[in-house]
Amino acid sequence: MPRSVPAATAALKVLSFLSGQPVPVSAARIAVVAGLPRSSAYHLLAAMAGEEFVIHYRDEHTWGLGVAAYEVGLGFAQQEPLARLARVPLARLVDQTGQSAHLVILHGSDVLYVLEERAPGRPPLVSDVGVRLPAHLTASGRAILASLSSKQVRALFPNQASFVGRTGLGPKSPTELRRLLSETRRRGYASEDGEVTPGFASLAAAIESTTIRASVAVTWDADRGKPEGDLLNAVRLTAQEISRRLGHKN
Repeated sequence: MPRSVPAATAALKVLSFLSGQPVPVSAARIAVVAGLPRSSAYHLLAAMAGEEFVIHYRDEHTWGLGVAAYEVGLGFAQQEPLARLARVPLARLVDQTGQSAHLVILHGSDVLYVLEERAPGRPPLVSDVGVRLPAHLTASGRAILASLSSKQVRALFPNQASFVGRTGLGPKSPTELRRLLSETRRRGYASEDGEVTPGFASLAAAIESTTIRASVAVTWDADRGKPEGDLLNAVRLTAQEISRRLGHKN
């Protein structure tokens, strides 16, 4: 059993919490999350600020992520750990379903495609690696958005002007998006049909992680009908396997 290092554990909790917030937050909220007395939280934040992992916005009395945390994030991106860990499970998903699959991360109000496995004989999709699409239109994005708090979703889609379209389908207002995400949470998976590309449909499941907002999806030619087999279960199991590879305990 590894020895516990309370200060290090608290600092990591703070970084994890701040990385999931759309705006800087107060020291009081951070203290609750870290499980520390307020005075201890201030000492910890001051030490982290000294190393530039957090920054203090004095006028607002809030704290946010600092430059050093950003640099760690860049190092994470350069090593591509998510794509490396997900490549084999995603390939298995394609072999099992006979359909193309992809992996995305949330990037602002868009999703960024970081990995794609195209099934033999299937047509090319818009989901090439590096492509960004509106999160509210894709099954992949909806799976991730449904895992966020209502406050985080409002920060990403504050008004009607935040919604762009591709095929004329999909939510066009915060109210419509809330209803869609509520239904997604109730069902436990996300879907879309013709909202990204006419004639194509997708199913997606979110990857559970405290640090990465990601999901995995399968896309098929809807004009030919839904493929045989339990696509949803295959997608869910793949998302769970990737979650475990990232260290999440299901």
